[in-house]
Amino acid sequence: MLNIKNEVLVRLYLLAAAVLLGAVVISGRLYQLSVVQAPKWEAKADSLFLKFVDVRADRGNILASDGSLLATSLPFFDVHFDAKAEGLTDEAFMENLDSLSWMLSTYIDQQYTPGAYKDWLLALRNADPSTRGIRYVPIARDLPYNKMQLVKQFPLFRLGRYKGGLIVEQKSKRERPFKLLAQRTIGYVREGALPVGLEGSFDKVLGGNMGKQLMLRVPGDVYIPVNDLAEIEPNSGDDIVTTLDINIQDVAERALLDACKAHEADHGCAVVMEVKTGAIRAIANIGRIEEGWWEKYNYAVGERVEPGSMFKLASFMAMLEDGFVDDFNEQVPVYQGKVKFYDEELVDATRHGLDSMSILEIFAQSSNVGTATLVQKYYGDNRKAAAFVDRLKSFGLARPTEIEIGGEEAPVLKSPEDNKSGWSGTTLPWMSIGYEMLLTPLQLLTFYNAVANDGRMMKPYLVERVENYGETIKEFRPVTLKRSIASRKTIRKAKELLTEVVNNGTARNIRTDLFQIAGKTGTAQLNYHKFKPAAGIRHQAGFCGFFPADNPVYSCIVVISEPKRGGYHGAEAAAPVFREIAKQCYALKGELHPPVNSQEAQPLPGNQLPVVDAGSGKDLRNALDWLDLEWYGEKQMPEWGVLKPEKDSLMMLPRLVSEKKVPLVVGMGLKDAVYLLENRGCRVRVKGVGKVARQSLAPGTVIHGRRTIVLYLN
Repeated sequence: MLNIKNEVLVRLYLLAAAVLLGAVVISGRLYQLSVVQAPKWEAKADSLFLKFVDVRADRGNILASDGSLLATSLPFFDVHFDAKAEGLTDEAFMENLDSLSWMLSTYIDQQYTPGAYKDWLLALRNADPSTRGIRYVPIARDLPYNKMQLVKQFPLFRLGRYKGGLIVEQKSKRERPFKLLAQRTIGYVREGALPVGLEGSFDKVLGGNMGKQLMLRVPGDVYIPVNDLAEIEPNSGDDIVTTLDINIQDVAERALLDACKAHEADHGCAVVMEVKTGAIRAIANIGRIEEGWWEKYNYAVGERVEPGSMFKLASFMAMLEDGFVDDFNEQVPVYQGKVKFYDEELVDATRHGLDSMSILEIFAQSSNVGTATLVQKYYGDNRKAAAFVDRLKSFGLARPTEIEIGGEEAPVLKSPEDNKSGWSGTTLPWMSIGYEMLLTPLQLLTFYNAVANDGRMMKPYLVERVENYGETIKEFRPVTLKRSIASRKTIRKAKELLTEVVNNGTARNIRTDLFQIAGKTGTAQLNYHKFKPAAGIRHQAGFCGFFPADNPVYSCIVVISEPKRGGYHGAEAAAPVFREIAKQCYALKGELHPPVNSQEAQPLPGNQLPVVDAGSGKDLRNALDWLDLEWYGEKQMPEWGVLKPEKDSLMMLPRLVSEKKVPLVVGMGLKDAVYLLENRGCRVRVKGVGKVARQSLAPGTVIHGRRTIVLYLN
C-alpha cells in the first residue's frame, strides 16, 4: 500500500515539475517575443496589413443639348513595379532584365539609358526586404490606354502581376473637348476647394457610388492593390444633358472675347436665354488674367452690380402699370440735361441742350434727367416711393433666379420702409435710372425675358435631363415663376419702347434689315458714389433685349466691365456684341426665319423682273420646263431664242442669226456666244464674268477674213 502511495506521489511531483518547466519555457518565449523580438514582429505585422479602400466610380458625362460632350472622364493608368513579387523568380528576372531595360529606355523615359535602367532594376531586386519602397516603385504615370497596353507587353511585365511584378492602376481624368467653352458653367470638383458649376451642383448624380478595393500595406506605409479588379465594383455616375447649344455658346464666347480685347475691358459676360422656356442656350464669362483671357469667374450668375440705364425699363413699366404714363408723345421737361435733387446733381450722358422731350424720346435716348423727373413726380413722397418699390418687386426683381449652379446672391432693392436699407432723399431718382440697387446680369435678363414672353416669367435653367446609358431617368421641365408680371397693355407698350431704342434711339447702330431687335442700352458708373472724377471713373457697358422683336425667340444680355478703349457706353461696347450674337443665331436657327410662303406672293415691279436671256432654244426650253415656268410666243421653239419679260409673262421670241454677219450675242451665256462667233470665223476675247452685256463688233457687221471681237461680260 505504501509503495503504491509513493509511486503516485512521484508521478505527481514529475507532472508538477513538467508543468513548471513548461510555464518557464512559455514565459521565456513570451518575453522573447514581446520584448526582445518586438521590433521584428511589429515590422512584420506592418508589412502584412490588409484593408479595404474606396474606389471612385467613373464620373458621368456633361452633354450639350445636341449630345456634344462638354465634359467627360477619360481613363489613364499609373504603372508600378513590385521587385519582390511572390512569383517573380531570379531566373525570370535575369532572363528579361536586358530587354526590359531597353524597352523602358525607349518607350518610357529616354533620358535614362538601358544601362541605367538595368542598374536601377538590379538594385531594386537585390535590396534588403526591409528597405522602404521596393514593393511599389513608380514606372510611369498618366499613360493613355494604348500606351498602357504596350507596357503590358514588355519583357517580364508580360508575365503578369505575380510572376512579372507589374502593377497597373486605372484612374480617371476630367477632360473638356471644347476647352474654354462654358468652362466656368461646367465647373469642377476638387479636393480642398469649393465645388463649382454643374460639376459641383450635380456632384452626387455625376459621381456614382464608390467601390471597394483590397489593399496590402508594404514597407514605407504604402498600400498596393491585392487584385487588379475591385472587390466591390463601383457604379458609374449618370450623365446630365444641359440646355446649352454648342453653336450659340461658341458664337457668344467669340463675340464677347473679341469685344473684351478690342475695348481692353477687365471682364465681361453674355447670356442667351430661350424666351418661351427659360432654357439657357449660352452663358459666357471672360476675365483678364496675366496670361491673357480666361473664364475665371461666373460673372453672369454671381456678380451683383448696379445695372444703370438697362433698369429704366422697370421704371417706365411701373409708371405704365400704375396709370401715370400712357401717351408717349407727352412732353416732359429735361432742363437741358441737368437737374438737382436736394444737393445732388443729375446729368444726362450726352449734352443735348433740350428743354423738353417726349416720353418716347426720353426712353429711346436714355435721358437720366427725364426718367428721374417723371419718377420723382409720381412717387416723390415716402408712401408713394414704397409703392414704387413694391411695383418693382411685383416684376420679380427682388427674387433670385435659383438657377442650378451655385454662387448666386439675392438682389438688393432699397425701401423707405426699411430703416437699415440706407434710403435717402436722393435714392428714388437714382434708383429710377439703375443705381442704389444690386442685380446680377442673369436676374435682369430674367425680367427682360418675361417682357419678351408677354409677361410670363420663366425660371432660368441649365439642365434638361439626367440619363443613364442614354435612357432618361429624370427630366427637368420649364418652370413658370410668375404667370404675368404686368398687364398686357403694359407689356405691349414696353416692347414699343424697347423697339424704339434700336430703331431711332441709342442703339440704332445695331439695326439690321434681316430682323428687328428690341432692347435697352445701359452705361453704369461703377464708382460714382465713392470717388471724384479726378480719381478715375470706371464704367460698365451693357445691353439687354430680345429678338426678333415681333416674335421673340431668344433674349440676351451683354455686359462689358471697365472698357478702356473704343468707347465705354452700352451702345459702343455691349450692343455690337448683342448684334453679332443675334445675327449668328439668325443664320444658325431656322425658327427665326419667317416661312417663305407666310404671305401671299406679290407681283414684282418692272425694275425687279429678270433681264433679257438669250441662247439655244432647246436649252431655254429645258430650263423653263425644269423651273415649271409658263412662257408665251410661237408654238414651235426657235433654234436661237430670247426670253423677254412682259408685265406678268415671259415671252419667247426668235433671234435670227446670219451665216455671214456678226450675230447679236448680248444676253447669251459665254458657251453659246463663243459657239456662234467662232463658227463664223471670229476670234473671241473675253473680259469679265457672267452673261454677255456688250460686244465690240456691232451686230450685222459683214465678216471679211478672221476678225477679233471682244465680249464684255457682266
